[in-house]
Amino acid sequence: MRADLADRLAAAGLDPAYVEHVVRGALDEDLAGGVDVTSVATVPADQQAVADLVARADGVVSGLPVAEAALAAAGAVTVVAAPVCDGASVGRGDVLLTVAGPARDLLTAERVALNLLCRLSGVATLTRRWVDAVAGTGAAVRDTRKTTPGLRALEKYAVRCGGGVNHRMALSDAAMVKDNHVVAAGGVRAAFEAVRRAFPDVPVEVEVDSVEQCREAVAAGADLVLLDNMPLAGIRACVGLAAGRARLEASGGLTLETARAVAETGVDYLAVGALTHSAPHLDIACDLREP
Repeated sequence: MRADLADRLAAAGLDPAYVEHVVRGALDEDLAGGVDVTSVATVPADQQAVADLVARADGVVSGLPVAEAALAAAGAVTVVAAPVCDGASVGRGDVLLTVAGPARDLLTAERVALNLLCRLSGVATLTRRWVDAVAGTGAAVRDTRKTTPGLRALEKYAVRCGGGVNHRMALSDAAMVKDNHVVAAGGVRAAFEAVRRAFPDVPVEVEVDSVEQCREAVAAGADLVLLDNMPLAGIRACVGLAAGRARLEASGGLTLETARAVAETGVDYLAVGALTHSAPHLDIACDLREP
């Protein structure tokens, strides 16, 4: 990977080696040990080309350096112009990136670059809708670990591009005591205290589904309490009893239509798995310019 591209990925909070691994794996999957038979048959080996990556719908762009990495991994394709950057709102017809290089290489990597760019931009676009829905309430929109296997770092980056914030990246970052842990440990307090003893320096979040369980979790000293599928009245009661002693996160059954009402209860976060597991791709195309 070129040094300048690696630097830009790192500046965006992405590990260049990880991105290289993702794009090369995707290219290998597309080629399946062979060659791009269509491009090899129809495009002279020495033909150069210029192409524009163009938005076909309104949205928020994310993944431009990742798309560039995919194009560069296939050959000597470089960026000619980058009129927008990740996190920008774009409209139908906007050129997001202009690239140039060997036509065969560009066409071979086109689908991999677009798959990643469309996916990440879709996540960023949906995240922005949630962020806009709760604007001014003080609550942040947060993702979950419901991500595409192997793409978590990229999808969570896309959430940040959309204005959301990340929950834990991995199981080792923080403890999340869920209902099954509570059952196994014999109660909310028992589960919390077991984690605190084993990992005293790790933040502990406890999932509860009743006001009484929330009271128990706050009293035990939980850093964060996740209110699972609670009605608005229950969420308000939990906000009152926590009184700033623990941060609160609403989760389960949330929709864009109800997001603001939930945020106005005073919770700190809305946990939205849909940001990554249900985001539709943003329609983006690659248009080769006429010679």
